[in-house]
This record gives sequence, structure tokens and C-alpha cells, in this order.
Amino acid sequence: MEKNEVQKLNCLSENLEVSPKEMNLLFRFCRNIFKTKNPDEMIEAASRAGLKKTLGAFDLIILGVGAIIGSGIFTVVGIAAAGSAESTGAGPALVISMVLASLACVFSAMCYSEFASMIPVAGSAYLYTYATMGEFLAWIVGWVLMLEYLVGYIAVASAWTGYFMQFLQGFSKYLPDFIVNPPVWIVHDYGTASSILIQSGQNPALEIPHFFGIPFALNLPGVLMTLIIMLILIKGIKESTKMAGVLVIIKLTVIALFLITGAFYVRPENWTPFAPNGFKGIFMGAFIIFFAYIGFDAIATAAEETKNPQKNLPKGIIGSLAVCTVIYVLVALVLCGISPISEIDLHAPIAHAISSVGQDWVAGLISIGALTGLTSVLMVLMLAATRILYAMSRDGFLPQILQTIHKKYKTPYAITIMTAIICILGSAFLNISTAAELCNFGTFTSFIIVCVAVLILRKKEPERKRPYKVPFSPWFPLFGIICCLGLMIYSMQFLHTSRFLFPLWIILGMLFYFAYGYKNLRKSDEK
Repeated sequence: MEKNEVQKLNCLSENLEVSPKEMNLLFRFCRNIFKTKNPDEMIEAASRAGLKKTLGAFDLIILGVGAIIGSGIFTVVGIAAAGSAESTGAGPALVISMVLASLACVFSAMCYSEFASMIPVAGSAYLYTYATMGEFLAWIVGWVLMLEYLVGYIAVASAWTGYFMQFLQGFSKYLPDFIVNPPVWIVHDYGTASSILIQSGQNPALEIPHFFGIPFALNLPGVLMTLIIMLILIKGIKESTKMAGVLVIIKLTVIALFLITGAFYVRPENWTPFAPNGFKGIFMGAFIIFFAYIGFDAIATAAEETKNPQKNLPKGIIGSLAVCTVIYVLVALVLCGISPISEIDLHAPIAHAISSVGQDWVAGLISIGALTGLTSVLMVLMLAATRILYAMSRDGFLPQILQTIHKKYKTPYAITIMTAIICILGSAFLNISTAAELCNFGTFTSFIIVCVAVLILRKKEPERKRPYKVPFSPWFPLFGIICCLGLMIYSMQFLHTSRFLFPLWIILGMLFYFAYGYKNLRKSDEK
């Protein structure tokens, strides 16, 4: 410590009536938790990691489309158009809601693109925070990203099981009843299974098995799919993107079939009134459909496995967002043109709409498209979660064993197995609604942090080479902050359980940091 710093500490300690030793410890503590990491060091560490660079711009767009087009296009679009008990629908003006939601995403996507091209390292918003705001806030962001991807995975896995069971029921004449209509505790988490049993007049304590006094419920189809995805990701990220590419092609083909077939049954009178609930409906529609855009940020987590990341990452992030926006708008136009708002089904709006005009075979194919769409989302979410945890382990926040790379496939297999186990355990306790809400809180937080981080690094290192720069800075990053923060605050007045669980998750993250991460990093500093 320099002489003038020592003099300042002695003076400050006298004023606060604490010993110079205690003041020195406080100073070192504050310096440590706000210690930033040099981006050049991050890139150098990543070059030694050994992850295989195989992804191009097209691969990244496939990953992005695979993550974004899933439960949103097949379910949320109906709620955003028709409304629900807690929200007002946008009606045919949903197309405007979609554009507004995509604009809110675009500002954050541009900030992600600037960082991803400048620091092409696995870790996404976590590492961007580490480079700008310091160690402690980087850990909190990484902890929030774990929530976003892992809990988001659980929510989508639950939706996947629902569509899968609907698909099986179409073969009820050929399959045994115990497969088509299994006990609820085999295909739902405990809370959902209990609710279903109570509604049917049954006692959950009697119907759900107990082991050592603990009730046992498990989303078995989701568990099996999780194990399959785990094995694919261990095999290699290129293989994963190939499978994701096949799934994306299937679901885009199904969506195209809906658009082409449905176009012949569109009645323009269903588009009037265009905005039945005015601006409030449009705003709420944007708020709801925003959730359907979640996923493009997962592309940044594959930075270390991308060829020419400075050019390909911005193309992948913004390109996937643009493709999905066009698809969403077209689907909304056809959906609202086929079905009056009062007749839109909230659970399977697209399949129900096309079935209502007598095209049942198309509705069946749409169900298959929904399954493939959700499968690709599951794959990208698990991929993103493993890369975030891998980066945090490499930095010393998590045990070093999680960095283990498979000798043959060059993938972080240890952390992939751990991620799959967490998702399987979580699927037994979290229902789809709470999991989705928590995922959204994590997403909003990470988007805001990235927008703030861009402004900070522009100020701290204006001369650093930026292959891609957010245009009209600082206005675009500020718009991203305002949009995401506004949606986050607005939603809190309606969401009660997740509004409590999200701060609890943050507190748990802080406790873990001070109990393990902080101490482990100090040991690393001493070496």
C-alpha cells in the first residue's frame, strides 16, 4: 500500500474511532470485492481452455432460433392476444406488441453483441460484469444467470411433458392406458400433482407415494429428455447444433404449414376492432410476449466455441432476433385472422385455431412442431447453463473439478452432468408458472446489467478495439435499461411467489460468495 494511502487510512480511522488495522482490513475487503478482471486476461485464459471452435454465424443463428422459438410461439401468443385473468389482451394489435417487445430486446441484443465481439469468452453477462463492475457483482450476475437458465429449463421441461402427453393421447386406441394416462405424480412436480388430485376430489397424501415420510413426484418424461440432452451435449457442441438445426427445421416447417394453410381461412373482419383494449392491451401484450423472446442471450455463452467470434457473434445474436420477430408477426396475423379473440385457446392456440377450420391433420403436425420446438429450447438452455458455470468455476467461484474437459470430445462433461442433475431435482419441486416467472426476473436483471456494463467500459476503456459498437450510445443502452427495468417493476405487482423467491435467491448467492467464493479467490491471489 502506498504511503499516502496509509496516511488517509490513519486519518479516517481516527475519525471513525477504529484501529488502523481494522481500517486496513476494510479497505482490502472493499478493494477485493470491486476488483475487476482485465478482458485481455480473460481472452488469454480462454485460449488455454481447450474448447473446440466449430460454430459459424449460421450455427449461432440456429442456436438462437432454437432457443427463442419454443413455448412462446405455441402458447404465450394466445395469452398475449386474448388476455387472461391477470392481463388484458392486445387483440389483432398483438403485431404491434411484438414489434415493441422486439425493440426492447434489440437494445439489449446490441449491448450483448458489443461485448461478445470484444470479449469472445464463455460467460456472457457474468464476465462482462467482471470486466466492468468487479468480482462481487460479477458473482451476483452469474448467480442470476444460473437462475435464468436452470429454472427456465425446468419450466420448459414441464411444458414439454404436457405436449408429449397430449401427443400420446392421440394414440390412445393403440397404447396401454398406463402410458396414455399415467399417475399424475409421474408427469408433474409435487405441487402441480397435488393440485390436480385435489381438484378431482382425491387425497394427495394417499395417491402420491412417500419414501421415509417424504412425498415423491417426478416429471419422468422431462427427466428422460434431460438425460438424452445431457449425452448429446457431452458428445460435442457441433453435434448439438446439428440436432438443434434439425429440430429448428422441423418446427419452422410446421409453422410455415400453419401460415400457408391458415391464410386460406383468414377472415379480415376478425382483425376489427384492431386494438379492442387500446394502448393498455398493446402494452400488456408486449409485456407478455416479451417472454417469448428470451433465449438470444444464450448465444453469447458459446463464444469460446465460435469461429471468428468478432464477426459471427453479432450476426448470430441480432440475426436470430430478426428471424424470430418476422415469424412471430406472421403467426399473430394469421392466428387473429382465423379465430375471433373470444375463441382463441390459451393452451394450444395455433393447433386449436387450425383445428377449428377442419384441418385436424395440420393440428396434429403442429403438436409435433411444438415438441421439437421445446426440445431445441431445452438443448440451448442447458448448453448456456453449463458454459456459465464453467466460466465461474474457472474464475474460482466454484470448485475446480467442474472445469474438467472430456479427453475425447473436448466438452465440459463434469459440469454438464451436474447441470442435468440440478434440472432433474428441480423439476420435482417447481411448477411451470413459478419457474417461468423466476426465469424472467433473471433475464431482466442480466439484460439491465449488460446495458450498464457497456456504458461503464466505454468510459473506462474508450480506446479498446470494438469490432461491433452499439450505435447511438449512450441512448440505446439507456433505452434497454428503461425498457427492461420498467417491465420488471411492472410485473412485480402481479407476481407474488416469485417476487419473494427472487430476492431470496439473491441472498443465498451472497451467502455462498462470502462463505466459499471470496475465500477461495483470496487463496488463489496468494499463490
